Amino acid sequence: MEQLFYLSDVFGVAVFAITGALMAGRKSMDLFGVLVIAITTALGGGTLRDVILDNHPVSWIRNDTYILVAVLAAIGTVLWVRLTRPIHENGLLIADAFGLAVFTVIGTEVALQHGTPVSTAVIMGVMTGVAGGVMRDVLCNEIPMIFQKEIYATACIAGSLAFIGLLHLGVTHWLATGLAMLVVLLTRLAAIRWHLSLPRFHLLDRV
Repeated sequence: MEQLFYLSDVFGVAVFAITGALMAGRKSMDLFGVLVIAITTALGGGTLRDVILDNHPVSWIRNDTYILVAVLAAIGTVLWVRLTRPIHENGLLIADAFGLAVFTVIGTEVALQHGTPVSTAVIMGVMTGVAGGVMRDVLCNEIPMIFQKEIYATACIAGSLAFIGLLHLGVTHWLATGLAMLVVLLTRLAAIRWHLSLPRFHLLDRV
């Protein structure tokens, strides 16, 4: 199970590094800029989570495979785009959805391993999923996806709660992990496809 957890984590790093590289490409950054954005996107959420949970040293300091995977994914993305064709906007959103699903469940799992209450585990799951993307968007002078109209963080909350609930129901860990990731992924993809959003709050000026 630990091996599956580790491989999922590495996969999430690679996927989020790809989204960072794609965003940097949209901003016409040089290779150094691409690597900075890719690594920040891939490792930002997990780093923030580990710092808050006092989980030291953080994952990429304990194991430099994470940095290597992020760098290779970023360079591979640059080469792929140069040799083929630019990736459509939806490609970035779909890649981001996959990374969101993986990191949300991993963040929740790490929090639970530290004996946190359910509310904290959900927050850590959401933070792990969204923080790297927020850092990416801010550095690229974009409005973070979490603040835009389509459902984003809500998908993370649903997946995190699903993971915790399935574990409490006695579902095997690997199945709970897969189903929870699927909840995040399908919720996010549905929001992208049909432009689903939460109700907005409009404060009207009184005359």
